[in-house]
Amino acid sequence: MTGEAPHGELSREFSGALARFEGYLRYERSRSEETIRAYRSDLTDLFRTAQDAGRTGPQQITLEDLRGWLAGYYERSAARTTMARRASGARSFFRWAENEGIVSGNPAAQLRSPRGGQSLPKVLSHADVEAVLAEIERRRKEQPGDPRLLRTRAVAELLYSAGLRISELCGLDLADVSRERRTVTVTGKGNKQRTVPIGIPALAALEAWVRGGRPAWFHGGGARSAVQPAVFIGPRGGRADQRQLREDLNRILSAATAQGASGAHVFRHTAATHMVEGGADIRAVQEMLGHSTLATTQVYTHVSVDRLARSYRSAHPRA
Repeated sequence: MTGEAPHGELSREFSGALARFEGYLRYERSRSEETIRAYRSDLTDLFRTAQDAGRTGPQQITLEDLRGWLAGYYERSAARTTMARRASGARSFFRWAENEGIVSGNPAAQLRSPRGGQSLPKVLSHADVEAVLAEIERRRKEQPGDPRLLRTRAVAELLYSAGLRISELCGLDLADVSRERRTVTVTGKGNKQRTVPIGIPALAALEAWVRGGRPAWFHGGGARSAVQPAVFIGPRGGRADQRQLREDLNRILSAATAQGASGAHVFRHTAATHMVEGGADIRAVQEMLGHSTLATTQVYTHVSVDRLARSYRSAHPRA
């Protein structure tokens, strides 16, 4: 028997199915927490829309409901990438729900959405990277005792040197860093591990943080430090929060660059693009980034060509 949910809350049928789907994503598909949050947000929005239309559970949602839900975003001029992501989430949920017997048919099987299109990622120039690092050093001289700036320097150097995702960087443990081989072992999407080389400046910044910054945030003393495996920690001694690291980087990017780049991912894009521009084999870049398919990595060849074309048009007298 279905009880009505208070306004704004999902019914027991909707919330229960969503919780089971989250468990499937987390424990059977090993999806990242960021991916799970995106699915949860999109599906919660879908279920609330369906519930407002009188549906009591996933089994009552129709293809027309799904199309109407997406059409609402189209009318609000949502980005094609957003609509494509939401449609993909609905298809994934109903494919799983059909397999689990939660619904008797898959209403999303024929759901189509606008193609997301390929937008080239923003990339820092070599001068931008130097400006970012110089800005961090300038602030360190002004605040020599601030551990956060040592952390920010290590984060920026490591993201750029190894092309890591911010989630991979936050998941690093001290045992994952090999000073002798100058490598870090990271756990990427799907819990797949890979070993990535890092440069001498990144290793130096990492050691400066571990020796000079990290200990300052262990208010409980050396005993607490000994049981915390994380390389990057927060002011309370716990593993660093991704959002805080992004905010630290955004402040530096805003002060040091003029192109509007933000977030941690710009360092990953920049590392890959600079390697391609420097002549690195595309498969080596794929391995470094941890991409499952070469097609994902090949966007950086387009970025490289696009940057070359812009430089040509601005510099060649007969362009």
